[in-house]
Amino acid sequence: MKIDIVAVGKLKEKYLKQGIEEYLKRLSPYAKVQITEVADEKLPENMSDADVRAVQQKEGERILAKIASDAYVITLEINGKMLTSEKFAAKLDELATYGKSKITFVIGGSVGISEDVQKRSDLALSFSKITFPHQMMRMILLEQVYRAFRIMRGEPYHK
Repeated sequence: MKIDIVAVGKLKEKYLKQGIEEYLKRLSPYAKVQITEVADEKLPENMSDADVRAVQQKEGERILAKIASDAYVITLEINGKMLTSEKFAAKLDELATYGKSKITFVIGGSVGISEDVQKRSDLALSFSKITFPHQMMRMILLEQVYRAFRIMRGEPYHK
């Protein structure tokens, strides 16, 4: 399975980089995982709704340019579908079984993702109703993907 993560913004925090590298290493026996960063837009002070949409649109164009035409796209959205770890593992297993071996996860910027990216999404997924920093979401996503592979293979993983 090939997993791409398209994320808005550069990762700066050393502790997050270390955690992400650890999960990429753990995932290497299960899947080829690649993280692609796209530039984030500078946010104006006192953003209007129009400013938010403009930022989403610009970042969305960059995101869409990085998604393969044959990829199954999972966007991370606060209002997306919530799954247990077991159901998430079952979904990834189902995708692999039915020939969807190229999965792209999308992590938007601080103002969310554009309507065009939402339209390209095959599954809107939420990990919580709580908002997480989009940089931290990368590590949380990788941990859940790793957990899913362990579950799919019946391998032990702490609960």
